[in-house]
Amino acid sequence: MEGETRAAAWLRSFRLSGFALSVLLLIVAALVVLAPGLKTFVEQRTQIAALQKQVDDAQSEVDDLDAEVDRWSDPAYIEAQARGRLYYVIPGDVTYLVTGETAAPTTTDSQPISDAIQTTRIDWVSSLVSSLFTAGTTQAPAGQGGAVQLDDPTKNQQ
Repeated sequence: MEGETRAAAWLRSFRLSGFALSVLLLIVAALVVLAPGLKTFVEQRTQIAALQKQVDDAQSEVDDLDAEVDRWSDPAYIEAQARGRLYYVIPGDVTYLVTGETAAPTTTDSQPISDAIQTTRIDWVSSLVSSLFTAGTTQAPAGQGGAVQLDDPTKNQQ
C-alpha cells in the first residue's frame, strides 16, 4: 500500500471504542436538545435588534421635533418664518419680492434661452379655429377625450 495517503492510513488505524462512541452520542444528543432553543434565541435577538432600531429612529424623530419646538419658542425665528413664508413686513419696511430664478434660464437641452424675438412654429390662429371646430362638432361626452393633442416642439428637435 505505497500509494496510500497519510489521511487514509490514519482512518484505517482509527478504532472506535465504547468511550468514543458514548462521547459522540452525547454530542449528538446535546445538539438535538439545544438546537431548537438556540434557533429561538437567534430569532429573538434578531427581533430585538429590529425593534431597537425602530426605537432609535423614533427617538431621533422626537429629538428633531423637540428642536423644532424650541425654535418656534424663539420670537426671532417666528418673525423670520412670518417674513419668509407669509411675506409679512413690519410697518415702514421696504420689501422687494423677486420672482423666478436668479440664474440664467436654460431650455430642457441645457441651451441658454435667447432674448431675441422668434417666430412661432405653429399657426396659432388655425389651431384655435381647429380647436373650436373640434369642440363644437364632437360627439364624445365631456371629459372623454375630444381634445386635440398638439405636437411637442422639443420632440421635433431630437
